[in-house]
Amino acid sequence: MSSEQKKMGLTRVLARGVFRFRITLLVVMAAITLALGFSASQLRVDAGFMKMIPLSHEYMGTFLDYQGEFVGANRIMVSLRNEDGTVFDKEFLASLKQATESVFYLDGVERSSVTSMFTPNVRYSEVVEEGFVGGNLIEADYSGTEAELREIRERTLKSSWVGQIVANDLRSAMVVATLQEVNPDTGEKIDLQAVANKLEDIRSELESESLEVNIIGFSKAMGDIANGARGVLVFFAVAVVIIAVLLYWYTRSKRLTLLTLVTASLPVVWLLGLLPLLGLSLDPMSILVPFLIFAIAVSHAVQMCNSWKLDVLAGADIRTAAEDSLTDLVVPSVVALAANVLGFLVIAFVDIQMVHELAITATLGVGVMILTNSLVLPPLLSFTRMDQHALDRLTGKGSHYWFWEKLSILATTPKAWVPIVCALALTGYGIYQADQMHVGDLGDGVPELRDDARYNQDVRAVTSQYSVGVDVLQVVVEADGDNMPCVQPELMQQLEEFELFLRQQPGVASVGALPGFVKGVTQNYAETNPKWHVVPGNRAQVAQGVAFATRDGSTLMNTACDAMAISVFLSDHKAETISGIVTAIKAFKSVYDNDTLTYRLASGNVGVMAATNEAVTAANPWVNGALFASVTLLCLAMFRSLRISLCIILPLALVTLLCNAFMSLLGIGLKVNTLPVIALGVGSGIDYGIYLFERMKHELDARDCSIQEAFFEALKQRGTASAFTALTMTVSVATWYFSDLKFQADMGILLAFMFLVNLFGAILLLPAIAAVLFRDRSFAKQPEEPGFVAESESKRTSIAQEGFPRSGVYSGN
Repeated sequence: MSSEQKKMGLTRVLARGVFRFRITLLVVMAAITLALGFSASQLRVDAGFMKMIPLSHEYMGTFLDYQGEFVGANRIMVSLRNEDGTVFDKEFLASLKQATESVFYLDGVERSSVTSMFTPNVRYSEVVEEGFVGGNLIEADYSGTEAELREIRERTLKSSWVGQIVANDLRSAMVVATLQEVNPDTGEKIDLQAVANKLEDIRSELESESLEVNIIGFSKAMGDIANGARGVLVFFAVAVVIIAVLLYWYTRSKRLTLLTLVTASLPVVWLLGLLPLLGLSLDPMSILVPFLIFAIAVSHAVQMCNSWKLDVLAGADIRTAAEDSLTDLVVPSVVALAANVLGFLVIAFVDIQMVHELAITATLGVGVMILTNSLVLPPLLSFTRMDQHALDRLTGKGSHYWFWEKLSILATTPKAWVPIVCALALTGYGIYQADQMHVGDLGDGVPELRDDARYNQDVRAVTSQYSVGVDVLQVVVEADGDNMPCVQPELMQQLEEFELFLRQQPGVASVGALPGFVKGVTQNYAETNPKWHVVPGNRAQVAQGVAFATRDGSTLMNTACDAMAISVFLSDHKAETISGIVTAIKAFKSVYDNDTLTYRLASGNVGVMAATNEAVTAANPWVNGALFASVTLLCLAMFRSLRISLCIILPLALVTLLCNAFMSLLGIGLKVNTLPVIALGVGSGIDYGIYLFERMKHELDARDCSIQEAFFEALKQRGTASAFTALTMTVSVATWYFSDLKFQADMGILLAFMFLVNLFGAILLLPAIAAVLFRDRSFAKQPEEPGFVAESESKRTSIAQEGFPRSGVYSGN
């Protein structure tokens, strides 16, 4: 008995078992669906800060070690702008005080980090005849008199806070605070969405015609992203309508259209219900996965319904047709879904929890799809009758395959070189263009949001009004020794060299460090003589400057003064800016790291970006390598031929290269959001090649025909279905382009590109490669028992005579 007959026997036994208990199965599946539907109502959208960073990266080790001592990467900035005057206005300061109190009492805010003109950590100092005079910018007993306002103005101008929390034009002032990951009062994880909503409440309470409020920070960005992600429901509904129209056009049956949509919705409901039971949640990135699962499920359901329909048209009763369809499709469907699973799993190489959860979520969705497609849809089909008008329209209607006949000439040796030469030219262009693709963000603001989003407008407003940028890279310098090692003059001078080195780097807007602060204090003690703007040569004078620095809290150093934070404010967070400064710091570190001083990268929001970019760069070759190795093994296991595997894999490799070039052309960087796209596209796109080639191989094994004839038969039986599923998935994901979130729009464009171009690769390039590699027509023919071949061939022939292409095996998604 051949391997094909053994496989056929097993699937027939499985199909008979399913239909023997079909009513019981449907009842059980309905009960599970109801239970998981209720569980899905408990699902949360979670955008935790720690989920989005590569915690095992070296930089994040520094971040975690010092997140409790220095200002963290998760900061909030609330800026108020007086449209009718300056900040030295009674009404404006009343609003600023209200904003300060509101931010102070936000859940998860580290109280000691709150900084504004009203907080005691914002002070001024000046040199007078008697020595130094200093104090708070705004005293605790402030009442808003004209004299007090004039005094506040004088103190502000004498301080170093202009450009930091007071705008350069003196018309804006801000409140700055650091948000913790866990609420210290309750021990629970901070709900970033709730924080973002409360920040928006602060804006609505304060903003007026004369007062503009700008709010930026990680939590606010995540809140805006989560709110935009909820809009995916609208695109889901639009896609369902579009798919329903396409399905009806394809099936000519309202019943099959409705059945396909209902069955495709089941894995989505099951997935959303399983996530809370497993302690998982959706984040703004993985919220698109259910949408993608639905599109894939539709394409699988279409194949099953199409197979059943053609059997019914050939004269089979509805139950037999449903059982035969399950028998024919269960193995190739599982193989196709295995390719999808591989595409989802390999992205787990990116060492970020959010990406791991994305891989788990998508794998769960595909896993339950196997059950719903095999155990729910075929039994339901056995109770379904074809619409009479659909039968009348399809019965006796011949099919015309002139387009497929014309296309089949690509499987002949002379004509095959046309697509191959075109592919080689595209390969050269793809290599050139893909070489210009960058890792990380390529624009200003938050790239996940559109350029005209309110948050990005707020970013531009804050960066234009203040001297301190929102993109901060912190380098922690650890000093060895006891008893305040930072007060040693030699150590402070080495830090001064590092600070000067940083200021000279491209993309650096400013640097905040302890040496510069100590130099300023020393100059003030010398009656502001510029000659004394130096690091003192003795320990006592350095200690004098460090003592003043302690009044600013832990901004510049920790309590023991054995770790100093060097804050590098960048002009932007573009990929080349970050990589340039990080490379420069690493070069400095390689020379000047010693037993006394150790330079550690990196904290701050740019430190997180740098770690994420490096994690993506490191994972990218592993993701692509593992992906193509796994799908190649899948092809080898199925066809047991290296040449056949090459025919399928080479078009996929070209499409992947062109996707990278496409990203470069569109200005889309390789990031956590876009890296999974290639894996998903390859995992889904391989189906086209597998099922077209499977039919070609079968035709060549079953009868004496040329490669062109075999490809023509494959196109007749599978080409239309493949084209329909490609169109369905392309249209579904293309609707994401209209999302409020730019990263969703980017993912939609890239996935649509890969789904569609993968189809072109399968029907244009695959036969050409086959014609060149298989000039001897040797397709590693597998012996089959005559009975099985004769039965399947006679069934296909009878259908073909009626003008209907037999699509017995799933033809890809």
